[in-house]
Amino acid sequence: MKININRIPPEGLKIQESLLPQSLDLDSDMVKFREPLNIRGLVSKSDNVINADLDLSIKVILVCSRCLNEIIFDVNKKARFNYPVDPYNPIIDLDQDIREEIIIDYPIKPLCAPGCKGLCIKCGENLNTGKCKCY
Repeated sequence: MKININRIPPEGLKIQESLLPQSLDLDSDMVKFREPLNIRGLVSKSDNVINADLDLSIKVILVCSRCLNEIIFDVNKKARFNYPVDPYNPIIDLDQDIREEIIIDYPIKPLCAPGCKGLCIKCGENLNTGKCKCY
C-alpha cells in the first residue's frame, strides 16, 4: 500500500482498504487465507514525520503443530508506523511493515486445542479422534 505524502490533508488521510494476502507475500505451505486483509486507520503528517495508525484484521488458516488439522486464527491488531519525510521521494510504502505486523502475530506453536494429543508416532493416527493399536 503506497501513499503519496503530498496528498495527506492537514486533518490526516483516512484509510480503509482490503488487500489480497498474496500481494503481501503472506501465503506459504503452512499458512493460508480465505479472505483479504482489512486495513483501517489514519495517516497523518506532523513536522518531518508521517504517522500511520492502522487496525489490521484477517483470518489466518494455520496447521496444528501436533495433529496437523487446520485451525483458524484471528489476527486483530493495532499498528503504528512512523516514517521520516523524504524530500526526494514523496511515496511511502507500508507493505513490508504491514506484512511483518501480521506475521509477528502468528502463534509460535499453533494448537487446535490446549489438550491436543497429536498423532501416533508409529502409525500416524490422530489421537484426538480415537486410540490406535500401537500402544
